[in-house]
Amino acid sequence: MSDAPIGIFDSGVGGLTVARSVRDQLPRESILYVGDTAHSPYGPRPLAEVRRFALEVLDDLVAQDVKMLVIACNTASAAMLRDARERYSVPVVEVIQPAVRTAVTVTRNNRVGVIGTTATITSRAYNDAFAAAPHLELFSQACPEFVEHVEAGDTTSRELVALAEHYLRPLVEQGIDTLVLGCTHYPFLKGAISYVVGDGVRLVSSDTETANDVYRTLVRTGLERTAPGRPSYRYEATGTSAEEFLRLAELFLGPEVGSVELVETGTIPLPSAPRRSTP
Repeated sequence: MSDAPIGIFDSGVGGLTVARSVRDQLPRESILYVGDTAHSPYGPRPLAEVRRFALEVLDDLVAQDVKMLVIACNTASAAMLRDARERYSVPVVEVIQPAVRTAVTVTRNNRVGVIGTTATITSRAYNDAFAAAPHLELFSQACPEFVEHVEAGDTTSRELVALAEHYLRPLVEQGIDTLVLGCTHYPFLKGAISYVVGDGVRLVSSDTETANDVYRTLVRTGLERTAPGRPSYRYEATGTSAEEFLRLAELFLGPEVGSVELVETGTIPLPSAPRRSTP
């Protein structure tokens, strides 16, 4: 079991930030990544619908014998974390609590901002997570169009910077000194976000904090990979074409991604799934 891959799931490419951080911290571990591109983005969808889509993908990951599940999507974590932990026998790591723990530790003035998709913010999942630290003041802001820019490969345009000003200026005016990036797409936009909020605001990124949690969970449960040889990295997408996912994966992770396999939700990967490999 310890030599099985870590299963990482997101609605699209955002969870690649988590996969990248896990690879950096645990270079011996194999990874099976699934982006539910057939239903992306999750942010505007009702949480009940997100729950159904997410559990279908996680069922498939468990059927492929992963040793751990990583829900690399804030919206999915808000929708079905409790269900996942009750449903599966393997450890389940998510993205909300690790970031909250770090934010509570690093804030100096106890004024913390959280940005996320509309579904994540309206779910009040972060409000619930911060409830254990009542001395903090929490300021939340939905940033729905950020995901669209990331999935288009745009991290620098003037339109994006103007959008960041629109979303983030109210949080800066509240005097926050810490900002939680409550969507795994948002680390790709750290440049624009930092530019708008300024050097005085500490960014807490769920990708890094989640990878820390993955490391701790592997060590605590004795699931570290022990097999000799190179780890394997597999990438799957549920949409009708792997081309766009592969383009973005290579843009953000580099050409070593190589290929993406198409899968159908509710099934294991199709043997005849279209596949593209880089030279």
